[in-house]
Parts: sequence; structure tokens; C-alpha cells
Amino acid sequence: MPLRIMVVDDALFMRNMLKDIFTRAGYEIVAEAENGEAALALYRETRPDLVTMDIVMPKKSGLEALQEIMSSDPKACVVMVSALGQDSLVIEAVEAGARDFIVKPFKEAKVIEIVRRITGQG
Repeated sequence: MPLRIMVVDDALFMRNMLKDIFTRAGYEIVAEAENGEAALALYRETRPDLVTMDIVMPKKSGLEALQEIMSSDPKACVVMVSALGQDSLVIEAVEAGARDFIVKPFKEAKVIEIVRRITGQG
């Protein structure tokens, strides 16, 4: 069964980029959200195997959404997506339970490598 992934980013371009990377790798996109608020509702509904979560988003930040997901599901597998220079936010996210982080702009091979490592697929 393919890995089920939810992609969360306020930029459609970034969501599409990640979805393309994951689809080419044989993963299934079960949901996508443009803010942390929508991500929470979709997480409860779809229970994905992995979530990629942008840090800076409207309505509810990726950090806030991460904290709420981790409090309701401590085994959740969330990878934060951050822009260069957001080091303090990345540290805060890892302390809150994020498994790893992907730095924008990202390379396809690096994204897949991180996903495989944290999901035990390689």
C-alpha cells in the first residue's frame, strides 16, 4: 500500500510541486490544505501516514497546527517545510514533535530521502 500523504502550504505552487514529487515516487496524496486550520480538519478526516507542513501560513500557522496534531496523535509523522533563514522556527517545530524539515527551495531527491528515512522505507 502506498504511503498516504497530506500536503499543507499556503502557496498553490509549492503544494503542486510537492504533490508532483510524491506522485512520481509512487505515494498517494490523500489531502491538501492551504492553512493550518484546514490541515487540522483534514488530518482528523484522512489520518495520513505523513504530513508536509509549511511553517508560515494564514489563519493558523504550521507550528500551531503541528502542536494540535501532535497533542491529538503523538505518533503523527509531520515534516515541516521552511524557507531559508527560519532556523529558530524549525528548532521550535522539532521540539514540538516534527520528525524533520525540508528547506525551500528543495530538491526532489532530498525530499524523497527525508520521507523514506522518517517512514522507515529506506
